[in-house]
Amino acid sequence: MSAPSAAKPSELVRREDDRGVVTLTLATPQNRNALGLAMIDTLIVTFADIAKDESARVVVLTGEGAALSGGHDLKEIQAHRNDPDRGRAFNEHIMARCATLMQAIVALPKPVIAAVEGVATAAGCQLVAACDLAVAGDHARFGLSGVNSGLFCSSPLVAVGRAVS
Repeated sequence: MSAPSAAKPSELVRREDDRGVVTLTLATPQNRNALGLAMIDTLIVTFADIAKDESARVVVLTGEGAALSGGHDLKEIQAHRNDPDRGRAFNEHIMARCATLMQAIVALPKPVIAAVEGVATAAGCQLVAACDLAVAGDHARFGLSGVNSGLFCSSPLVAVGRAVS
């Protein structure tokens, strides 16, 4: 598997710091802030940086546009179905990286709040579930649509139900 994508964090995730509050905004509304490999790797690095940042006291995670995150980047996954193994190695790699991201959020020694005003589906819903708290706006919607594309994604729903105020 190739090395993680080297996209600049500011292209995918905007970080704003204000008196101990770190706001992370997923900034790819054109694809509903999909969790492609580059986005996942950027978030892993960003959360690792926040863990070491003594001035950071709390993290607010949000998304630009109509979605916090629409889940995995299905176009990216589909593109790998033409690989000799029909995408198996890529799927295993991206799911492992996604698990690493979720564990990084859970293990962060600072509270992480998902601010959801829009859609959070599939792995985007799992992103919310990994946070310590979720605040759902009037237009927030949650769903596990992975079954529509042959992906199993039912695990986040219980945690989301517990996390949303």
